[in-house]
Amino acid sequence: MKRDTTPYAAAISDGRAADAPACVILIYGEELGRRVALPGPDVTIGRDDDNGIAIALDTISRRHARIFVKKRSYYVEDLDSTNGTFVNERQIAGATALRNGDLLTCGGAVLKFIEGGNIEALYHEEIYRLTITDGLTQASNKRHLLEFLEREIARATRHTRPLSLVLFDVDRFKSINDEHGHLAGDRVLKGIAAVVAGDVRREELLARYGGEEFAIVLPETPLEAARVFAERVRRKVEESGFEYDGRPLSATISMGGAALREGDTVETLIARADVQLYKAKQDGRNRVAAD
Repeated sequence: MKRDTTPYAAAISDGRAADAPACVILIYGEELGRRVALPGPDVTIGRDDDNGIAIALDTISRRHARIFVKKRSYYVEDLDSTNGTFVNERQIAGATALRNGDLLTCGGAVLKFIEGGNIEALYHEEIYRLTITDGLTQASNKRHLLEFLEREIARATRHTRPLSLVLFDVDRFKSINDEHGHLAGDRVLKGIAAVVAGDVRREELLARYGGEEFAIVLPETPLEAARVFAERVRRKVEESGFEYDGRPLSATISMGGAALREGDTVETLIARADVQLYKAKQDGRNRVAAD
């Protein structure tokens, strides 16, 4: 890969522009993994081709946002876009300082701001992270889930240790998209993932399984403890409020749990948890079923 040689400065670890090039990496949206070196000290993001960072999405305004250097630091500001500009999930109203690793959301695209003395190494590290992470919710992706679950099933079987799997999805998620739009649906998915992640320990795994469905792998956890965990998470989501474009949004989740049995594979364990998830939805949604 050709190394970027843009003459403009990037921010080093203290957030100040230096000699290394800064860039943004598209981590959600079309052209996933695309790196764009900042082409100057003042660059716009938008749908039109003449923007320094052009992203062809209808949810992005023609002139959506602007990244600029001020007093040797990088800032971003919204340019009166239709859907707003967010930094780390917070909608910005004026110029906001950017720091290494900040997530910049413009319409249906999420970009990660990268700066530092070894931009190439940071870029390749981010590309690897993209292979195991869902760009929208920052939970693990399905590929990582299946690999992690296979390892944990083998370990639990070898050492005769408990293991539980919880699947959950967002109740009536289609109605959220239909009533408020897909960007609002994205905001709900991100919000729920953040709420659930707060209860997931380092040795456990939260992953987006697909669409509005998620999975939580709970090593060293028998079924009854998994049920208690799931009920706590379900209640937290129910009590949480989400917001998009100044409008309050609420959502609930249905959850299904299953514990590892002798002879289980990744496929059979997921299938049994999925049966319980279906049961929870059939019994009225916003509840936990486990067996």
